[in-house]
Amino acid sequence: MTDTHRSLTVDRAREGVYVARNADGVELTFGAGGMSPVELLMAALAGCAAVDVDTATSRRAEPERFTVRVDAEKLTEGGNRLADVVVTFDVAFPPGPDGDVARTILPRALTVSHDKACTVSRTLEAPTPVTMRTA
Repeated sequence: MTDTHRSLTVDRAREGVYVARNADGVELTFGAGGMSPVELLMAALAGCAAVDVDTATSRRAEPERFTVRVDAEKLTEGGNRLADVVVTFDVAFPPGPDGDVARTILPRALTVSHDKACTVSRTLEAPTPVTMRTA
């Protein structure tokens, strides 16, 4: 049986600064002077899609360039949220048959990531209930 539960904690380090910690003890500090929670969400989206696309394409050829950019508009009317989220891949593969194959499968890899594989984008697009409570 596969363990489907995911969990992490966020502790306040000091005013405006927080530390996220996963079950393996890996830590990520964010907040004042660093990435904001919104930027972390955008990074999670880019990272999830990047892993999917990199896994599919780099089997064929090692990329010469692999950059993922996320752009979004932050809306405040009716409650804060992001809109018009666009994930742009800037990927280049070397010339030759292996690079040609990687270039050919790149669009399909983007589609599979978006439509099926990337948990982050799938969650953002799905109606996903979030419950806030006290311990």
